[in-house]
Amino acid sequence: MSRTIRSATVQFQHRAGDKAFNLSRIEDFAVRAAAAGAQLACMPEMCISGYWHVPGLDRRALYALAEPVGGPSITSVSALAQRLGIAIGAGWLEIGDDGRLYNAWRLCMPDGSGHTHRKLHAFEHPLISSGERYTIFDTPWGVRMGILICWDNNLVENARACGLEGVEVLLAPHQTGGTNSLSPRGMKPIPLELWERRETEPEALKRAFAGPSGRGWLMRWLPARAHDNGYFVVFSNGVGRDMDEVRTGHAMILDPYGDVVEESDAIGDDMVVADLDLDLVPTSSGRRWMRGRRPDLYGALARSNGAELSARATRFGSD
Repeated sequence: MSRTIRSATVQFQHRAGDKAFNLSRIEDFAVRAAAAGAQLACMPEMCISGYWHVPGLDRRALYALAEPVGGPSITSVSALAQRLGIAIGAGWLEIGDDGRLYNAWRLCMPDGSGHTHRKLHAFEHPLISSGERYTIFDTPWGVRMGILICWDNNLVENARACGLEGVEVLLAPHQTGGTNSLSPRGMKPIPLELWERRETEPEALKRAFAGPSGRGWLMRWLPARAHDNGYFVVFSNGVGRDMDEVRTGHAMILDPYGDVVEESDAIGDDMVVADLDLDLVPTSSGRRWMRGRRPDLYGALARSNGAELSARATRFGSD
């Protein structure tokens, strides 16, 4: 008998700091996912607290926005997961037991338990700390999963570490698009005026979303992460204007060969659902190739070359 899990992944435009609104959108999509028979629904990075207004907040405002895992927002998502009988993942600004702030994403399980990942390469604010561990776990459906948040996925070492730990489904919540990359051939901003004219000129925005700073950017590396490590990637994303940037959506699910199974081409809030055939994992090229590794040659991967920068410096060009 084949192993499958039905997954839903979401793109939606959150409101900065409006937790009640954002939680209502999460509930709407979770209800739709459950009605579609999904066992898992993935929401974007920091979609509860809001994202790109965070760099402009001072210490007092940041701590006022943050909540612990046991705070009202995640408690609400957890209760929803239990009520619907599905797993629901969503991101928020966490205050940890250590008093530090984290860009975190929690998969709330239908039995009331959960798994929290703290972004390993946080850059959003000097007061937001980076996480220190991978988040990899077994699930009640017999599927081994991992979580990497946005920029975590850009480093191949993180994706490979998850593959080596037996991850079969990588959950990859993002807020990407609209960024003025420091690389001359990297992602560039989607003009804000295209978003503002989306109702009268939707085709112009669709072309931008599908172009080199939208889907084209994602297709440079998302398929590689899935293919090279032999696992499914469940990609969720924001969509629409987020302060001075435009998120480019394209929520999608990729299989262990790097092929897109389901994808949204909507220029607004949307969800896609797909059945993940886990029997593809052991026979995938990436999973087979990993068995031919030569770890004795890879010492350089764990050795600093003195050129590493902080996540903020890499993202913005300076600390």
